[in-house]
Amino acid sequence: MKKIGIFYGSTTGTTEKIARGLAKRLGVEDKDIHDVAETAPSAVGDYDVLILGASTWGAGDLQEDMATFIDGLKAIDLRQTEVALFGCGDENMAETFCDGVGEMYHRLHETHAEFIAPFENDPYKYNHSDSDVKGMIVGLCIDQANHPELTDARLDAWCEAIKQEI
Repeated sequence: MKKIGIFYGSTTGTTEKIARGLAKRLGVEDKDIHDVAETAPSAVGDYDVLILGASTWGAGDLQEDMATFIDGLKAIDLRQTEVALFGCGDENMAETFCDGVGEMYHRLHETHAEFIAPFENDPYKYNHSDSDVKGMIVGLCIDQANHPELTDARLDAWCEAIKQEI
């Protein structure tokens, strides 16, 4: 069985809550859930599968702690590592909805990670999202601010997709 590590950057606590919900669904122990503000990038070496999550801030910026963490990950060869991405956003920010997911995806390309678990953004309504890469949503997007009623079903479906891919 592949070992899963969940790494999140959270400013308000929403992304941490989502990370813990994912962990419960995937059977990931608390010791394998990491706040990137308190974790060295080298900690990813203990895992076969990384689930990385962060929110989008301001004008589409990646959450600050995750941005710093990913800068550290760029020095690591993740060629044998599967990576799934998730992010929190607000569809009212129609031009930058969940851009953080797309930013993680683009910034991690030089690590040679194998990206898994793309997911659809339906039924969210927005004009643009960097999470949409050539017509594919590269991770799970959650809008807890406007659509908390969708979160549990989206987490359930995404976790099932992850289980099938790993």
